[in-house]
Amino acid sequence: MSIEDIRKTASEKMGKSVEALKNELHKIRTGRAHPGILDQVHVDYYGSMVPISQVANVSLLDARTISVQPWEKGMGAKIERAIRESDLGLNPSSQGDLLRVPMPALTEERRRDLTKVVRHTGEEAKIAVRSIRRDANDHLKKLLKDKLATEDEERRAQDEVQRMTDRTIAEIDKLVHGKEAEVLAV
Repeated sequence: MSIEDIRKTASEKMGKSVEALKNELHKIRTGRAHPGILDQVHVDYYGSMVPISQVANVSLLDARTISVQPWEKGMGAKIERAIRESDLGLNPSSQGDLLRVPMPALTEERRRDLTKVVRHTGEEAKIAVRSIRRDANDHLKKLLKDKLATEDEERRAQDEVQRMTDRTIAEIDKLVHGKEAEVLAV
């Protein structure tokens, strides 16, 4: 593995960490409804647990209400139970085949709890990025030890990996602060 390969791999992995953080932050609700909130809820479908989006059409009725339209008649009750039992704090109501999932307004205490969750998620992403940096530096040291790179090349590559890490962590901080502001906005 060359120095360029190590840099490229570290860069790709750091990018994936940021994308994973974006996906996690997207799941944290802010009082407005969006269909992605129900992505983490799984329902029993003939003996296997599948996401709601695979057994029903999930869409928005208005800014604070999600509609869930099951594709099969008997799935409505199972989907309703799965949403109630999830840790999202949602209370769906059944209207014939259609399930309405109103988004309750967030209390100040719940907003503070959500900011803690956002910070924790951001910290996990930073830990992942630092782990990627450590692995890249270990590979660089191995190249130096095996005499496949000079000390100067290894030092420059470590500095480049550190700059990538700093940029990625700054991006993570920016995402976390943006989400915190979104959660705290009334």
